[in-house]
Amino acid sequence: MSDRHDDDLLGRHDVHGDGFGGDADTDLLEEELRQAAAILDPVPDALCQLAVDAFALHDLDARVAELTFDSLVDALPVRGAADVPRMLTFSAGDLTVDVEVGEEGLMGQVLPPQAAHVEVLSGPRPGAPLTADAMGRFTGPVPPGGPFALRLRTGGQVVVTEWLRA
Repeated sequence: MSDRHDDDLLGRHDVHGDGFGGDADTDLLEEELRQAAAILDPVPDALCQLAVDAFALHDLDARVAELTFDSLVDALPVRGAADVPRMLTFSAGDLTVDVEVGEEGLMGQVLPPQAAHVEVLSGPRPGAPLTADAMGRFTGPVPPGGPFALRLRTGGQVVVTEWLRA
């Protein structure tokens, strides 16, 4: 049998005349190859973390705000408390960002109090824009399940927090 006849039997049609079945077949093949690569040759966690860290620094003028407090690590557990929001503090020089991450969303404050534009970063997609009022307070939806960071633009400076999981 000819190749064209085999394709017809399998339900594939060469609509472009190039020997390939078209965009749908190409997309399906690409997805199958991605799944096979994820199983047979997964990306090491350390390499993923390096990529995330490198992305955080794509804004070369940004200062990195270090995580100085994380309630998952630094706080004493409270007996009987369930679903306690996670408290985070980031510092970059004289700028501090306090963040509370809970089921209701994200609340934070920039200190010293000042207006700022805040983005919740979650990978290569544009960040969710938030605005901090004159007291430095901001709120937003629940961060994505994967790694996230905050980018703050206040005055003439740009600050990006470390990446972490909610």
